[in-house]
Order: sequence, then structure tokens, then C-alpha cells
Amino acid sequence: MSQALSTDVLIVGGGVAGLWLNARLRQQGYATILLESGALGGGQSLKSQGIIHGGAKYALHGALTGASEAIADMPRRWREALIGSGELDLSGVRVLSEFHYLWSPGTLAGNLTSFFASKAVRGRVDQVKGDALPAALQHPKFKGKVYRLAELVLDVPSLIARLAELAGDSLLAGHDIQPIDEGDEWVGLRVDGREIRAQRIVLSAGEGNAGLLETLGLEQPRQQTRPLHMVMLKSPRLKPLYAHCLGGGPKPRITVTTHPSSDGQWVWYLGGDLAEADGVARSEAEQIAVARKELGNLLPWIDLGDAQWATLRVDRAEPAQSSLVRPDNAFLAEQGRLLVGWPTKLALSPDLSDRVFAALTRDAIQPASHPVAPELPRPPLGEPAWENLLP
Repeated sequence: MSQALSTDVLIVGGGVAGLWLNARLRQQGYATILLESGALGGGQSLKSQGIIHGGAKYALHGALTGASEAIADMPRRWREALIGSGELDLSGVRVLSEFHYLWSPGTLAGNLTSFFASKAVRGRVDQVKGDALPAALQHPKFKGKVYRLAELVLDVPSLIARLAELAGDSLLAGHDIQPIDEGDEWVGLRVDGREIRAQRIVLSAGEGNAGLLETLGLEQPRQQTRPLHMVMLKSPRLKPLYAHCLGGGPKPRITVTTHPSSDGQWVWYLGGDLAEADGVARSEAEQIAVARKELGNLLPWIDLGDAQWATLRVDRAEPAQSSLVRPDNAFLAEQGRLLVGWPTKLALSPDLSDRVFAALTRDAIQPASHPVAPELPRPPLGEPAWENLLP
């Protein structure tokens, strides 16, 4: 029989949200165990584009939404952490770009007038020209306007690695998960036969929350998934580009981020409207053909003849909303000792941890004394999809 463990907070899910919460709790003196059934970051985190949104793209329709309000302070909090002066010390995490850009091709005015009138972006957007343009747009044939947003882009693998370092000995690899209940209350989980009791249990497993809730016999909170069909390409001719390209509607026509691959080449990772509704319905070959045509129209001076292409289907998990409405901020539901959360996007991980801390404070949950835990089997670090899809 495996040794029974006790801890203050048991976290299930080793993506950025769970790892961020784990690090903050440990910093405040709480004993924690973070359970991950696969690889750290191997779910939605490493499939994200790494953009620390500040709400800018939500202002493209001219309205200041709840999402814009909730997320507006995220870039500041992340920047402070990245220089070691914030709520976590993330110094050493690789910043791919200090800014994300808004790119209006040709003479397209689109919805820029209402965009710049929004409080969500006022005072945080500057037009750039000439040598200040992103490297991929510095070409005589480029026609358009580019605006610099106060949003940074992170290398998610290095972020996962740093958060795993901050986790110390609290990480646990486990697969068979069953509830431990006493009366009408869950008091812990049985993981691969090992009992773990905790003052609070937090589910932050993204898409995996649905299965965990089913295991616990719970129907609420319900989960919805928002599908994407992302495109990636790798070529020695690519230069870094981090930008939302505007179309005529309220969403970016295409969102490009650039990521390092292990062979030293750059990978472009494409999202935005390209990856949504119509993109989800396309086959891989059709989606690549559309993406190739889009880039050919927008950036005709870039030779993509030797590029490797692949697509990646992603199901973004979030709390169920009517008509698949985008959640306004991080989400947390409570049922006794059980807390169920979704950050709804990588940038809002600090917001989810705020909500957990608020619940702990309200319930007067303080760090307690626990026996020293034995050495636990540790989950591996995940790696980006392009390392396998674009070898």
C-alpha cells in the first residue's frame, strides 16, 4: 500500500494555469501537490501562440467588453514577473517579442476608427514605420500601416520549464484518479492507489476537467470547447513576425506568431479567423492551401517554395456559455472543498490564481503542518507540436 499524503491544496492539471497557481501558493507558504497525467504544458498551453493579451483585439468591434476590462492589466503583471519583481520570479523565461503588432494591409481602414476610440487600447498603441517595422514587413513592396501593441509574446516551453522549477518537489505524475469522499464531501483523491488528502482540491486541467468531473460524478460546471484549426510552417527564409492582420470584420484576418524550432529555424504559427469556423471545416490539405494563398497575397515577397507545412487541431476548453459566447475572464466554480477553474486563455492564468486565493481567504484556509512527503514520480516537460509535425 502506497503511503498516504496530506497537503493544503491539491491541483490537478499541469498547464500554465495550474503551474502558476502552484507557484503562488508555495510562495505564500502553502503545501501543494500538482498532479499531471501527461506532460507539463502538453494540453492547451503548448498549443497557444504565447501572446499575453491586453484586450486589444477585443476592441476591434469598437466596444469595451468585459473581456477587455478583465485582461487589460495582464501585460503589466506578466512583465513584472518576467523581470523578477512581480508575484512570481519568471526571470529567465524567453520573451520572443516585447510587442505584438496590429497590421492593416494596403489601404484597408477596416474598423480602425472605432478600435482607436476604445478605452481598451487608448494610450497603449503606437504606429511604427521604416526600421521599426517587424522584420518580415521591412520590404519595399509592403503597403499598409502597422501599430505596436503593449502586448508581449512568450516562448511557452521556457515558461513551462521555469514554472516547473518553481514547483520544486510538488509535482506528481499520475493516471488513475478516483475521489476520496467522506459523507457528502470530497476530501482528496486516490492517484494510482496513493491517497492524497487536501484542504482544497483545484481542477485546472483545461479540456481534461470534463473527464475529471465525470469521474467525480458531477454534471456542473459544464464545459464547452471552441475548436481551432491552426497552421504552422517552417522555412529558413522566414523572419520573425508577431501580428494580427486586419480584415474587414471584428476578428483578425490572420494572427501570426513566430517560434524557434530545435533545428534553429523559425516556425510561423497561424491563427485568427483563418483557424476558426471555415478553417475548422477544412481538411488539412485545404487549410494549408488557404493559408498559403493568404500569405501569398499579404506577403508576396516571401518565397515559401521550400516551406514545410502542417496543421494542428485545438479544442480550447472553457466554461459553457450560451451560444458559445467568449468568457469574459478566468472562471472558478466551488463545490465544498472542490474548486473547478478555467483560465479561458493563457494570459489570464494570474486572474485564475487570484480567484483561488480569494476563496481560500474567505474560508480562512491557512498553511498547515504536514508530514514530509516521499519522492514523487515527476511528469516530463511537454514540447511544441511543430517538433513532431515539422521534423
